[in-house]
Amino acid sequence: MDYDIVVSGGGIAGLAAAAAFGKDNFFVLCLDPAPPVTERNAEGSDLRSTAFLQPAQAFLAEIGLWDRLADHAMPLQVMRIVDAGGEVAEPRVTKAFNASDISDAPFGWNLPNWLLRRELVAHLETLDNVTFRHGTGTTSLFTREREARVGLSDGTKVRCKLVIAADGRNSPMRQAAGIEVTTTRFGQKALAFAVTHPTPHGNVSTEIHRTGGPFTFVPLPDHEGKPSSAVVWMETGPKAEALFALDEAAFEDAMTTRSCGLLGPLKLASRRTIWPIISQHADRLSGERLALVAEAAHVVPPIGAQGLNMSLTDIRVLRDLVRTAKGDIGSRAVLDAYHRKRIVDIRARVAGITLLNRTSMLSAQPLRDMRARGLDALYTLAPLRKTLMQLGLGARGK
Repeated sequence: MDYDIVVSGGGIAGLAAAAAFGKDNFFVLCLDPAPPVTERNAEGSDLRSTAFLQPAQAFLAEIGLWDRLADHAMPLQVMRIVDAGGEVAEPRVTKAFNASDISDAPFGWNLPNWLLRRELVAHLETLDNVTFRHGTGTTSLFTREREARVGLSDGTKVRCKLVIAADGRNSPMRQAAGIEVTTTRFGQKALAFAVTHPTPHGNVSTEIHRTGGPFTFVPLPDHEGKPSSAVVWMETGPKAEALFALDEAAFEDAMTTRSCGLLGPLKLASRRTIWPIISQHADRLSGERLALVAEAAHVVPPIGAQGLNMSLTDIRVLRDLVRTAKGDIGSRAVLDAYHRKRIVDIRARVAGITLLNRTSMLSAQPLRDMRARGLDALYTLAPLRKTLMQLGLGARGK
């Protein structure tokens, strides 16, 4: 056997999976067809950010990654939701959800994705039993009762006991296994970029709802001496493309208006990226010798910091099952148990976030008014508010 585990995909989830199983002394090969972009201003860098909620942060600490990340992380103490769905772009309902209502710790800790990849790659280089090979992807999967054979883009093949597909929404390993997906398209796109602003963010993450989708600020460390935030701005596809095409001054005016001026005039502090918004879940999370994790298993709109946190739950649950396996880490019993333990929570969260996204897109004024009243009622009911906050942290993702 060449390796115990082959991880297809070298994004954040794939690198985290390699780190988790590497820490448990398995021999792991992690593959990605493209080299990781680990500099903020490099072409192709991922300008999105990830908020690691409390359970995800605990898992990263357990697998030896958090020590590398802690000094770069920005705590998220308050999540603020603003409804600005009136006739003009200004707040009309503002509700703040404070982590102190349910915990002594922040909701989560935010880090830029390009930096995450840099630190995860550096961590894997310290593990003698983990090989990260970039520039090589997976192309085929042949499985038998006792092993899997994975074809690589360089024409070679490797053998292993377990394949972990962390290779994205168009996962080649999922397709090779013949596992179907259910996909919802919203006709939306999201722009991601970083900004500076005169008003400090105060460790508050803010979602501003109007039409087309939320405009979300997530705190970052200061940039060139100025308060800074990562922004994800979701809009209908044509409007997002038009915004993406604006010159810098016009774009800054547009984003300041859409943000209701909550943090003052916004200035671009990075280039812009754009990508389509979908929700998706695989019909099964496992096949013979194969486990699907992260976007190979589920894709959700960027609302409520759920995507990568769900992915780390996938990896933790699979790791725990592998630990209890008697001899064969890729057996049908292990992989069937993984499917059962994750599928209900995944489908519920995909459905819930899909509904939230449709609500955020509302354009008809009466429906926007109903959304504002719903936010107000939710916040007023303290027990319900606390329950939803705990669910948001992944209380049912065990």
